[in-house]
Amino acid sequence: MMRNTYRPNAVGPTVNAAYTALLVLSIIICLCPVAFVVIISLSSQTSIDRIGYSFLPIQWTLDAYRGIADMKNSLGHPSVLQAMLTSTGITIVGTTLGLFLISSMGYVLSRPYFKFRYVYTALVVIPMIFDGGLLSTYVVNTQLLGLRNTLWAIILPLACSSLYVIFMRTWFMSTLPEEMIESGRIDGAGQIRIFFQLVLPVSLPALSAIGLLMCFNYWNDWYQASLYIESQRSELYPLQYLLVSIEQSIAAQTRGGGSISAMMESVRPQETMRMAVVVITILPTLLIFPIFSRTFASGIALGAVKG
Repeated sequence: MMRNTYRPNAVGPTVNAAYTALLVLSIIICLCPVAFVVIISLSSQTSIDRIGYSFLPIQWTLDAYRGIADMKNSLGHPSVLQAMLTSTGITIVGTTLGLFLISSMGYVLSRPYFKFRYVYTALVVIPMIFDGGLLSTYVVNTQLLGLRNTLWAIILPLACSSLYVIFMRTWFMSTLPEEMIESGRIDGAGQIRIFFQLVLPVSLPALSAIGLLMCFNYWNDWYQASLYIESQRSELYPLQYLLVSIEQSIAAQTRGGGSISAMMESVRPQETMRMAVVVITILPTLLIFPIFSRTFASGIALGAVKG
């Protein structure tokens, strides 16, 4: 007796080969710029001066990375390594705080027995449509909360997003079984214990997806520092804003005079050092994303099932 091997979603060998080739081509197109930046950062300045940017430099060297490690406070800014540590701390603290705020708000808004859940949901959605404005936000953060020249001014504005709160609310409504909550109540657990011991462990896919996005937001953000951190407190600069500040300082000196002074010339980032800074900046992203890619995809898919 012949077995039925019909598969309705199967594709032929030719189509499968075409899809595979298209996927490989897409991967190459995405990875080529990254590989090119890494190669330039490992090229010698002599090679850049002679043949320009090339996939096959004349000479390989780690001078750009050594220069970053030895960069001092020549422009009145902290070193790149110090700024990286600051950005790392901001990312860890901000992401942890943000996940707690977002998950707790989303859980409360998803509970059917919470009387005012529709009212508070509307209050969460309104900032997604109407922004409070830069001036009012700045006055609240600086005059009311006194966050100027503190790292909290960089952390708190990005710690809670209405979009992520609605995402977590959707996740809890679509995937969290009410029977599990009821079993916790029968066992005598309060809401706080239910949230930490029952709800959060089963919400790891959604938390991983949001946590990954928040890590990217904090790591790549420089705008908050430009608003709330003055130049006298440059030791608080995160990595991204330090790079922006160095570029702006050199550009201002170039426009202000006909030639750059010897001091500015000595501290001006060379081409290879600029590419090395880019590599250092994107390295955490390249290392973190593959680890959370599976839970990220499942969290995004399940969180979008139900509105």
